[in-house]
Amino acid sequence: MITPQHIKASPEDVSKYVVVVGDPARAKFIAENFLKESELVNEARGFLIYTGTYKDLKVSVAVHGIGAPSAAIVFEELRALGAEVMIRLGTCGGLIKEIDIGDFVVATGAAHNPGGTLGQYFGEILPPASPDPFITALLAEEARKRGRTFIGPVYSSDAFYTENPNMAKRLSEMGVIAIEMEVATLFSLSWARRYRSAAILIASDNLVVPGKEKLRSHEELEDKVKLAAEALLETLIRISRREQP
Repeated sequence: MITPQHIKASPEDVSKYVVVVGDPARAKFIAENFLKESELVNEARGFLIYTGTYKDLKVSVAVHGIGAPSAAIVFEELRALGAEVMIRLGTCGGLIKEIDIGDFVVATGAAHNPGGTLGQYFGEILPPASPDPFITALLAEEARKRGRTFIGPVYSSDAFYTENPNMAKRLSEMGVIAIEMEVATLFSLSWARRYRSAAILIASDNLVVPGKEKLRSHEELEDKVKLAAEALLETLIRISRREQP
């Protein structure tokens, strides 16, 4: 097991149930709106971690930054500190015309390019970039109670500004329903490092619908973030109850 070099927190500071997000503003929003007695337990390197309780369940909310290299560091170090379940709450771009701004996407797997961070980890044979199926089913159920929800595979990009209509069309034709940047890393490492993972994403734009390509901000999606966070946290409650003796 590694010794964390970037997260300056102790195992007692981090829950085994962790909400992972890319945006520090989103982490603060979730902590302030959902967690009781929330405490900022790490701010080193900008990887903010808040820990508090949701309905008496100890929960941490951690920032993983943007892209696979940053995210992999945080997932590795959270696991070393005792995290057993990590669920990503992020945004995505829709790749099918049915997805509207603010809709939820629950990821069933993640396509990604060969090489890069995961290639450096695993070489030619990559592990499954898929989530925990039980958690994913619960998460989809909770999401559906709170808004339009699409369930399917996403694509994890390593280069935000390479997105273009040709890429979007090709991915859509492959059956991929949304694009983001960290899910493949979260899912792949979960099997190798023996933690459980899932992801709920909010569509902040749609790359295949004219007029919907503009990226919406955290503030513009705040109501949807609140609903997605509620769905995620209720999923953690259900998981914790199943794990009780």
